[in-house]
Amino acid sequence: MQARRASRELAFILFSQFEKTITNYSKEDLDDIILKSVRVLTGNASDELKTALGSLISMRDTIENYEADSEVNLNRPIGAANIPVPLPMTSDMTSRINEMIDIAEKSLLALEIAEFTTLDSQNEVKQYAIEIAEYFQKNRKEIDDIIQKYAKNWDLGRLVKMDKDILRIALVELLYIKDAPMKVVVDEALELAKKYSTDDSSSFINGILAKVIVDYGVN
Repeated sequence: MQARRASRELAFILFSQFEKTITNYSKEDLDDIILKSVRVLTGNASDELKTALGSLISMRDTIENYEADSEVNLNRPIGAANIPVPLPMTSDMTSRINEMIDIAEKSLLALEIAEFTTLDSQNEVKQYAIEIAEYFQKNRKEIDDIIQKYAKNWDLGRLVKMDKDILRIALVELLYIKDAPMKVVVDEALELAKKYSTDDSSSFINGILAKVIVDYGVN
């Protein structure tokens, strides 16, 4: 995982911990929230991996019982090893496998972010996340006004908070920090939307960012 990608994920989690009024947090406050966020990440990753492990054990038991109960193995001598048998195609099994893959990917991501954040050599990950948060605190009204301007027919207070936070992070990078390539910022925002928000979020966020880029002359 790239350091900046980890920073954006960390900033997203940091934003989710902000109070609704977005009070002015000090750098020490942000450091403390990040530490708590990383602990939540690793705790959730551990819980999800345990869930996935339980599902894998259950699936293994199901497969072994299916094999043992097949006609070819029921007729074998007692003590003889079972003969492998073909499995039926089932959407249930596919669904469970996909669910475990999703859990594993999110858990690995959480652990990578935690590792990036805690390693001294990767301290820039935490610092960049804090920089995003500080820029947002200083320019909150302008950023939220921009979102409201382009989110036609939507009340900012009723937007999905995850979508608002993803847009806030992207706008901070595009309009204030101006350090990362525009395409990278947009692509990373869309990835966050796919992972954490609703099915329609990616197109919604992409539409707003596209308009901002054109109207504000972002390169």
